[in-house]
Amino acid sequence: MGKKAKKSEVDVVLIGAGIMSATLGTLINELSPDINIEIIERLDVVAAESSDAWNNAGTGHSALCELNYTPEQPDGSVKIDKAINIAEQFEISKQFWAYLVEKGILKNPTEFIRQVPHMSAVFGEKDVQFLNTRYQAMEKESLFKGMVYTEDKAILRDWIPLMMENRADDEVMAATRMEIGTDVNFGALTRDLVRHLQTKDNINLSLNQEVRDIEREDDGRWEVETKDLNTGEKRKIKARFVFIGAGGRSLLLLEKSGIPEAKGYGGFPVGGQWLRCTNKEIIEKHHAKVYGKASVGAPPMSVPHLDTRYIDGEQALLFGPYAGFSTKFLKKGSYFDLPASIKLSNIKPMISAGLHNLDLTKYLITEVMKSPSDKLDSLKQFMPTAKLDDWKVEVAGQRVQVIKKDPKHGGILEFGTEVVSSADGSIAALLGASPGASTSVPIMINLLKRCFPERAKSDEYRKKLRELIPSWGKSLNNDMALCEEVRRRSKEALQLA
Repeated sequence: MGKKAKKSEVDVVLIGAGIMSATLGTLINELSPDINIEIIERLDVVAAESSDAWNNAGTGHSALCELNYTPEQPDGSVKIDKAINIAEQFEISKQFWAYLVEKGILKNPTEFIRQVPHMSAVFGEKDVQFLNTRYQAMEKESLFKGMVYTEDKAILRDWIPLMMENRADDEVMAATRMEIGTDVNFGALTRDLVRHLQTKDNINLSLNQEVRDIEREDDGRWEVETKDLNTGEKRKIKARFVFIGAGGRSLLLLEKSGIPEAKGYGGFPVGGQWLRCTNKEIIEKHHAKVYGKASVGAPPMSVPHLDTRYIDGEQALLFGPYAGFSTKFLKKGSYFDLPASIKLSNIKPMISAGLHNLDLTKYLITEVMKSPSDKLDSLKQFMPTAKLDDWKVEVAGQRVQVIKKDPKHGGILEFGTEVVSSADGSIAALLGASPGASTSVPIMINLLKRCFPERAKSDEYRKKLRELIPSWGKSLNNDMALCEEVRRRSKEALQLA
């Protein structure tokens, strides 16, 4: 007979040691320091999947440059409400990080955040008109005050000299620029947050632990069964609340819980690759995150961008990402992940979503078939002087897009993040991808309100939340003075130049 599984009890189990669990754990510890937490990670290090710098775009997603957040309407106007919402959420994340720096919890902000201008660049008369319309709509808003638009080649040569070298004088192009953009190393941020949590007596991190099952007990608590991937030892952990923040694997674990709210959800995995510059002279010529327009059918995380990054203290330059397809739900996952996720409850939505997204399927097949020279051709639109010898392929992380039931279409594919929780709030999972990491703080605060409603109603909790996030409950976009004050404080605390 096998050994009996060891048993333990905690208040909260966080599955996955990425930016979401690290953020939620930190928020719980600040707002309710009496709560016992167990963090479970299947790998031997934290932040090695979607939160890792090489697996994550690193853009502080604040809708300053991402054109997919501002869709063009049939009448030629540009819808910016999603951009406003995302910009508000990123400012909330920055406020929380600023608080953690001021309290000495995060020691050196330059290790995880740097100021890097955010730019949008487009080519051809049609897209130039779109960008101009977008600019006219956005620069009136408080959150986008300071955005600059130009079609002037001389100004563009000053902003993006690398992109303008050997470019035809008669090429029609335009760009917008926001100086306050950021580059965020979410891997470094996650590791700093987890290091702090490990100093607490009531918080434990368990690595190399794979969650094998999640079952509800008769008393309403959850039993999480894990297996140590090194020793084979099994554990059973009872908890009053479980958060599944395991990246692409969240869907598989949510299905194990058996909650009715999970029925009908499916996942569509999208992989990716970068071109990473290896020439230091070229890297030093570019200092901006420049986003273009996505190809028809391309998922949002595949919007092309020439991207200045700061990773492990070194400046880097990436272009991409190039989308791909794999049945894995994680970079270090299994090829059986996608088949294992298909259930009777979600097979119809998944088939329907597939039939309604044939452009995406065609796009992914085309991307997978691209040779290195084909990848270089895409880069040359941004950088006409690009040579393959100066770049190497870097494999990015896996993203699993949400598929859900839809009364009209049967099933729809969504490009965003979604929290799925049980009716009693005792278990919740985060599904989806971009702009996830950048908006992790407001997502997790809203999750706490949903899953810990009684605590969230207390005066003490609310007072502490306002200390963490001074603007919580207020609209920065509708209050220019507050927006400027919040940004000034965050800039000072986070040491943004």
